[in-house]
Amino acid sequence: METTHRSIRTWMEDDRPREKLQLKGRGALSNAELLAILIGNGTRGQSALDLSRNLLEKANNDLHRLGTFRIEDMKEIRGIGSAKAITLIAAMELGRRRKLSDGNQNKVINSSTVAFEHVRSFLMDLDYEEFWVVFLNRANRVIDEICISKGGMSGTVVDLRMIFREALARRSSGILLAHNHPSGTKRPSEQDISLTKKIKNAAELLDIHVVDHIIVANNAYFSFRDEGLV
Repeated sequence: METTHRSIRTWMEDDRPREKLQLKGRGALSNAELLAILIGNGTRGQSALDLSRNLLEKANNDLHRLGTFRIEDMKEIRGIGSAKAITLIAAMELGRRRKLSDGNQNKVINSSTVAFEHVRSFLMDLDYEEFWVVFLNRANRVIDEICISKGGMSGTVVDLRMIFREALARRSSGILLAHNHPSGTKRPSEQDISLTKKIKNAAELLDIHVVDHIIVANNAYFSFRDEGLV
Protein backbone atom coordinates (compact mmCIF):
# COMPACT_ATOMS: atom_id res chain seq x y z
CA MET A 1 0.00 0.00 0.00
CA GLU A 2 1.52 3.29 -1.07
CA THR A 3 0.87 5.23 2.10
CA THR A 4 4.25 6.08 3.54
CA HIS A 5 4.82 9.42 1.80
CA ARG A 6 1.58 10.92 3.09
CA SER A 7 0.97 12.24 6.58
CA ILE A 8 -0.05 9.46 8.96
CA ARG A 9 -3.16 11.48 9.79
CA THR A 10 -4.43 10.94 6.23
CA TRP A 11 -4.09 7.14 6.38
CA MET A 12 -6.96 4.72 6.94
CA GLU A 13 -7.45 4.42 10.69
CA ASP A 14 -6.33 0.77 10.78
CA ASP A 15 -3.03 1.78 9.14
CA ARG A 16 -2.10 4.42 11.72
CA PRO A 17 0.36 3.02 14.29
CA ARG A 18 -1.31 4.56 17.37
CA GLU A 19 -4.80 3.50 16.34
CA LYS A 20 -3.51 0.09 15.29
CA LEU A 21 -2.02 -0.43 18.74
CA GLN A 22 -5.31 0.55 20.39
CA LEU A 23 -7.38 -1.70 18.15
CA LYS A 24 -5.12 -4.73 17.75
CA GLY A 25 -2.59 -4.55 20.60
CA ARG A 26 1.16 -3.95 20.73
CA GLY A 27 2.02 -7.30 19.19
CA ALA A 28 0.35 -6.36 15.91
CA LEU A 29 2.82 -3.54 15.22
CA SER A 30 6.08 -3.90 13.34
CA ASN A 31 9.32 -2.50 14.76
CA ALA A 32 9.02 0.40 12.32
CA GLU A 33 5.49 1.18 13.49
CA LEU A 34 6.52 1.15 17.15
CA LEU A 35 9.39 3.51 16.39
CA ALA A 36 7.03 5.74 14.41
CA ILE A 37 4.90 6.20 17.53
CA LEU A 38 7.99 7.38 19.42
CA ILE A 39 9.08 9.66 16.59
CA GLY A 40 5.63 11.21 16.63
CA ASN A 41 5.58 13.20 13.41
CA GLY A 42 7.46 13.27 10.16
CA THR A 43 8.74 16.02 7.91
CA ARG A 44 7.62 17.44 4.63
CA GLY A 45 7.55 14.53 2.21
CA GLN A 46 8.32 11.89 4.87
CA SER A 47 6.01 10.37 7.45
CA ALA A 48 7.13 9.21 10.88
CA LEU A 49 7.01 5.68 9.48
CA ASP A 50 9.42 6.66 6.71
CA LEU A 51 11.82 8.06 9.30
CA SER A 52 11.60 4.93 11.43
CA ARG A 53 12.26 2.72 8.40
CA ASN A 54 15.27 4.84 7.47
CA LEU A 55 16.54 4.52 11.03
CA LEU A 56 16.12 0.75 11.03
CA GLU A 57 17.89 0.53 7.69
CA LYS A 58 20.84 2.44 9.16
CA ALA A 59 20.92 -0.16 11.96
CA ASN A 60 20.66 -3.05 9.45
CA ASN A 61 17.25 -3.83 10.97
CA ASP A 62 19.05 -4.90 14.15
CA LEU A 63 17.39 -3.57 17.32
CA HIS A 64 20.49 -4.45 19.33
CA ARG A 65 22.59 -2.24 17.08
CA LEU A 66 19.96 0.48 17.20
CA GLY A 67 20.22 0.38 20.99
CA THR A 68 23.88 1.40 20.74
CA PHE A 69 23.18 4.51 18.64
CA ARG A 70 24.10 7.87 20.10
CA ILE A 71 22.20 11.10 19.51
CA GLU A 72 24.64 12.01 16.75
CA ASP A 73 24.09 8.67 15.01
CA MET A 74 20.32 9.11 14.93
CA LYS A 75 20.56 12.70 13.76
CA GLU A 76 22.30 11.49 10.61
CA ILE A 77 18.80 10.50 9.45
CA ARG A 78 17.25 13.55 7.80
CA GLY A 79 14.18 14.53 9.80
CA ILE A 80 15.42 13.21 13.15
CA GLY A 81 16.63 16.01 15.40
CA SER A 82 17.84 16.06 18.99
CA ALA A 83 14.35 15.82 20.53
CA LYS A 84 13.37 12.72 18.54
CA ALA A 85 16.77 11.13 19.09
CA ILE A 86 16.57 11.67 22.85
CA THR A 87 13.08 10.15 22.97
CA LEU A 88 14.25 7.07 21.08
CA ILE A 89 17.36 6.62 23.23
CA ALA A 90 15.29 6.99 26.41
CA ALA A 91 12.91 4.27 25.20
CA MET A 92 15.82 1.96 24.37
CA GLU A 93 17.34 2.55 27.80
CA LEU A 94 14.04 1.77 29.53
CA GLY A 95 13.93 -1.51 27.63
CA ARG A 96 17.47 -2.29 28.72
CA ARG A 97 16.68 -1.52 32.35
CA ARG A 98 13.51 -3.60 32.23
CA LYS A 99 15.58 -6.57 31.08
CA LEU A 100 18.06 -5.83 33.86
CA SER A 101 15.34 -6.06 36.53
CA ASP A 102 13.39 -8.92 34.95
CA GLY A 103 13.86 -11.97 37.13
CA ASN A 104 17.50 -11.33 37.94
CA GLN A 105 17.17 -11.78 41.67
CA ASN A 106 17.13 -15.36 42.99
CA LYS A 107 18.41 -16.75 39.68
CA VAL A 108 20.71 -19.76 40.04
CA ILE A 109 23.90 -19.50 37.98
CA ASN A 110 24.45 -23.12 36.96
CA SER A 111 25.99 -22.76 33.50
CA SER A 112 27.83 -20.28 31.31
CA THR A 113 24.67 -19.83 29.23
CA VAL A 114 22.66 -18.79 32.28
CA ALA A 115 25.53 -16.57 33.42
CA PHE A 116 25.64 -14.85 30.02
CA GLU A 117 21.88 -14.32 29.91
CA HIS A 118 22.07 -12.77 33.37
CA VAL A 119 24.96 -10.37 32.81
CA ARG A 120 24.13 -9.35 29.24
CA SER A 121 21.10 -7.47 30.57
CA PHE A 122 23.35 -4.82 32.07
CA LEU A 123 26.31 -5.04 29.68
CA MET A 124 24.65 -5.05 26.26
CA ASP A 125 24.37 -1.88 24.16
CA LEU A 126 27.31 -0.16 25.89
CA ASP A 127 29.99 1.58 23.81
CA TYR A 128 32.47 1.58 26.70
CA GLU A 129 33.71 -1.12 29.07
CA GLU A 130 32.12 -1.91 32.41
CA PHE A 131 33.22 -4.53 34.94
CA TRP A 132 30.50 -6.13 37.07
CA VAL A 133 30.51 -8.62 39.92
CA VAL A 134 27.50 -10.82 40.69
CA PHE A 135 27.42 -12.03 44.30
CA LEU A 136 26.17 -15.58 44.97
CA ASN A 137 25.23 -17.72 47.95
CA ARG A 138 26.35 -21.31 48.48
CA ALA A 139 23.70 -22.55 46.04
CA ASN A 140 25.00 -20.14 43.38
CA ARG A 141 21.80 -18.13 43.72
CA VAL A 142 22.11 -14.43 42.91
CA ILE A 143 22.23 -12.18 45.97
CA ASP A 144 23.15 -8.92 44.28
CA GLU A 145 25.28 -7.38 41.54
CA ILE A 146 27.22 -4.15 41.27
CA CYS A 147 29.29 -2.32 38.68
CA ILE A 148 32.85 -2.18 39.97
CA SER A 149 34.24 0.15 37.33
CA LYS A 150 33.60 1.92 34.06
CA GLY A 151 36.23 2.60 31.45
CA GLY A 152 36.79 3.52 27.85
CA MET A 153 36.59 1.63 24.60
CA SER A 154 39.50 -0.65 25.40
CA GLY A 155 39.67 -1.19 29.14
CA THR A 156 38.72 -0.39 32.70
CA VAL A 157 40.52 -0.36 36.06
CA VAL A 158 39.34 -2.92 38.61
CA ASP A 159 39.92 -2.51 42.37
CA LEU A 160 40.22 -5.96 43.95
CA ARG A 161 39.73 -4.51 47.44
CA MET A 162 36.34 -3.15 46.43
CA ILE A 163 35.26 -6.52 45.04
CA PHE A 164 36.00 -8.40 48.25
CA ARG A 165 34.76 -5.65 50.55
CA GLU A 166 31.40 -5.88 48.80
CA ALA A 167 31.49 -9.68 48.75
CA LEU A 168 32.17 -9.92 52.49
CA ALA A 169 29.48 -7.34 53.24
CA ARG A 170 26.97 -9.59 51.45
CA ARG A 171 28.37 -12.79 52.98
CA SER A 172 28.86 -14.17 49.48
CA SER A 173 30.16 -17.67 48.97
CA GLY A 174 30.77 -17.15 45.30
CA ILE A 175 31.20 -14.43 42.71
CA LEU A 176 30.57 -14.22 38.98
CA LEU A 177 32.81 -11.77 37.12
CA ALA A 178 31.66 -10.07 33.92
CA HIS A 179 32.73 -7.35 31.58
CA ASN A 180 32.03 -6.33 28.00
CA HIS A 181 34.10 -5.78 24.89
CA PRO A 182 32.53 -2.92 22.90
CA SER A 183 34.70 -3.94 19.94
CA GLY A 184 32.66 -7.13 19.57
CA THR A 185 35.74 -9.34 20.05
CA LYS A 186 34.97 -11.99 22.64
CA ARG A 187 38.48 -13.41 23.14
CA PRO A 188 40.12 -12.28 26.42
CA SER A 189 43.17 -10.05 26.40
CA GLU A 190 46.30 -10.89 28.37
CA GLN A 191 45.16 -8.25 30.88
CA ASP A 192 41.79 -10.02 31.21
CA ILE A 193 43.50 -13.34 31.91
CA SER A 194 45.95 -11.81 34.38
CA LEU A 195 43.20 -9.95 36.26
CA THR A 196 41.07 -13.09 36.50
CA LYS A 197 43.97 -15.03 38.01
CA LYS A 198 44.58 -12.28 40.59
CA ILE A 199 40.93 -12.23 41.62
CA LYS A 200 40.77 -16.05 41.79
CA ASN A 201 43.90 -16.25 43.97
CA ALA A 202 42.62 -13.55 46.32
CA ALA A 203 39.19 -15.18 46.49
CA GLU A 204 40.67 -18.52 47.55
CA LEU A 205 42.25 -16.86 50.60
CA LEU A 206 38.77 -15.73 51.66
CA ASP A 207 37.09 -19.06 50.82
CA ILE A 208 35.10 -17.40 48.03
CA HIS A 209 34.56 -19.33 44.80
CA VAL A 210 34.94 -17.61 41.42
CA VAL A 211 32.15 -19.29 39.46
CA ASP A 212 33.08 -17.84 36.07
CA HIS A 213 34.21 -14.76 34.22
CA ILE A 214 32.00 -13.87 31.26
CA ILE A 215 33.06 -11.52 28.48
CA VAL A 216 30.04 -10.10 26.67
CA ALA A 217 30.61 -9.21 23.01
CA ASN A 218 27.28 -8.13 21.54
CA ASN A 219 25.25 -11.36 21.22
CA ALA A 220 28.23 -13.65 21.84
CA TYR A 221 30.24 -14.44 24.95
CA PHE A 222 33.44 -16.02 26.25
CA SER A 223 33.37 -18.16 29.39
CA PHE A 224 36.58 -18.55 31.40
CA ARG A 225 35.02 -21.58 33.11
CA ASP A 226 34.21 -23.34 29.85
CA GLU A 227 37.76 -22.74 28.61
CA GLY A 228 39.36 -24.03 31.83
CA LEU A 229 40.75 -20.61 32.83
CA VAL A 230 39.16 -20.45 36.31
